[in-house]
Amino acid sequence: MAGKIAIVGSNMVDLITYTDRMPVPGETIEAPRFEMGCGGKGANQAIAAARLGADVMMVTKVGDDIFADNTIRNFETSGIDTRFVDRVPGTSSGIAPIFVEPSGENSILIIKGANATLSPADVDRAADALRECDLIIMQQEIPLETIYYTIAFGARHGIETLFNPAPADPDLDTRKIEAVTFLVPNQTELATISGRKVDNDKDAEAAARSLIARGIRTVIVTLGSRGALLITSNEPPRRIEPVQVTPVDTTGAGDAFIGSFARYYVESRDLDAALHMAVRYAADSITRSGTQKSYATKREFEAFCKNHG
Repeated sequence: MAGKIAIVGSNMVDLITYTDRMPVPGETIEAPRFEMGCGGKGANQAIAAARLGADVMMVTKVGDDIFADNTIRNFETSGIDTRFVDRVPGTSSGIAPIFVEPSGENSILIIKGANATLSPADVDRAADALRECDLIIMQQEIPLETIYYTIAFGARHGIETLFNPAPADPDLDTRKIEAVTFLVPNQTELATISGRKVDNDKDAEAAARSLIARGIRTVIVTLGSRGALLITSNEPPRRIEPVQVTPVDTTGAGDAFIGSFARYYVESRDLDAALHMAVRYAADSITRSGTQKSYATKREFEAFCKNHG
């Protein structure tokens, strides 16, 4: 195994519509294709890390609907520890309608469902297992109080943490995430958190530095087809160059980046090397359609890296 990772986060059922174009308000159009799959930022990141060989544990909530069994079975099939995947009576599972255009760009809605009930008490219930982990990952599809509590838990027990503030929430209090080891937003999320415009790489660096000034140690900005940007308090900014591929579907690429980064980081503690692998893994994921089903196994990813330098 490549290290132990815990995901305190979300799971969703992806309802994916492939459309020639998005309808305008009041318009009904026909779409050529529909798929359903397992998703959610937390689950996606867990699956990516597990497929690359990491030992992964999920702390999450599912509903008591028809989607719950499939979600749990999907985790187990991927070798993920499901001891702390709990059902919530009278609540739906999380749902994510996704609309994918011919360019591969996507638009997503989320209904949190059972994810909205994940609480600090659930973190406490998993505390013994969490203390055995090398890295704890969170996303913003769960309550903010649970994110703040988990970051504090990690700091208290000397466990590194990664927070992916997606989808962006203007109510996020950056003072309560200062102890996080890695903050990993995309450009849109960075703009919301920092309160600054982020239209280009120079803006991204300035916005990330404003967060560093507030006490956050390391900011990793994902830039899509332009790679990633690493900003720390004591070193010059570093650009992680992209890998050029022809995109088919960009859905879940950010989660592929985070899951793969976590897997390689907990193995080596080499930040730059892990980021370079994460950029490549995310690039590989967008060459196939879907979210989790687009994530390569370790062997498949090694072949991709061989073919792309």
